[in-house]
Amino acid sequence: MLVDGINTRSIDYNNDYTVSIIDQTLLPHNLEIKVIKNLDDSIIAIKDMMVRGAPLIGVTASYGMTLAIKDNPSDENIYSAFEKLVNTRPTAVDLKWALENLMKKILPINKNDRFDYSWQLSKSLLEDSVQQCSDIGDHGLNLIKNIKKNKVNILTHCNAGWLACVDWGTALAPIYKAYDYGIDVHVWVDETRPRSQGASLTCWELNKHGIPNTLIVDNAGGHLMQKGEVDMCLVGSDRTASNGDVCNKIGTYMKALCAFDNNIPFYVALPESTIDFKLEYGVNNINIEERSTKEISHIKGVDNNGNINVVKIIDKDNNILNPGFDVTPNKYVSKLITNKGVCEASTNGIKGLFNEKY
Repeated sequence: MLVDGINTRSIDYNNDYTVSIIDQTLLPHNLEIKVIKNLDDSIIAIKDMMVRGAPLIGVTASYGMTLAIKDNPSDENIYSAFEKLVNTRPTAVDLKWALENLMKKILPINKNDRFDYSWQLSKSLLEDSVQQCSDIGDHGLNLIKNIKKNKVNILTHCNAGWLACVDWGTALAPIYKAYDYGIDVHVWVDETRPRSQGASLTCWELNKHGIPNTLIVDNAGGHLMQKGEVDMCLVGSDRTASNGDVCNKIGTYMKALCAFDNNIPFYVALPESTIDFKLEYGVNNINIEERSTKEISHIKGVDNNGNINVVKIIDKDNNILNPGFDVTPNKYVSKLITNKGVCEASTNGIKGLFNEKY
């Protein structure tokens, strides 16, 4: 997508067999490119959330495995790299899916051919992700067109734009398509504490593309829905069960409840790689990542001198709980917007689009 008029991706490959990423921990204040040269670099990038978002984590992990193969193509090293990568972010299913698909194709071939083939597979995964997100945007655009209002107000949570993928994004892809189509669209952006991905990333993305948006605190969504100022909710997913239960950034469940109570459509946009076809249901059945307590006890910002500082905002003796995700039951999800089309958030709905997965 556009950054100061230049087409930019969140991750891209280089001719010297390295990978460039945007360090998202520095946004929106600094746009800095980091180079991933080996497995350890990719692990740090995922773990420290220089890259985040289910599709982007999957692509980054695939390149991490590829760079591990470059250094040592043995079976033992491949399995070791898999364990290290899969444990960086346990909730997002794209990561494990990307690694398992890569290993399934790499392990049967000659060790001397593994790196070149793995590099090509990772490039294909990257380009496929771009196409799938574009397709999600096209399918979601039709839902936005159906609102038939002079101005369409959409509420989103966290960051499910191109920064969370490679390009276009999931939840933001229909918004980009709608804006480019000429629809007057405005986005309510949840700040998304504790890491403030909405404030730091989603607003930055939308501003770079010229899309009108307003930043709100996480608890303001229900109020806006009651006042009739939200036409639809549009979020992404980190893992969706085969029955349509949606695991996404903490706070998504509350937004879905508010939307349900106010008869506002609540859409979830995701590529097929985010659907866990082996997972029968999601509620109380997904390993929810517990993140550092420091994400809540401290907050990051820029001072008057332009320096990025971290300050403490609580009393030192507070107990802290910091789950990274929650699960929204399928009954609160109006529709799933996938790369293959729109479907009900149900086993039959998903099966109708992805019957070959069952």
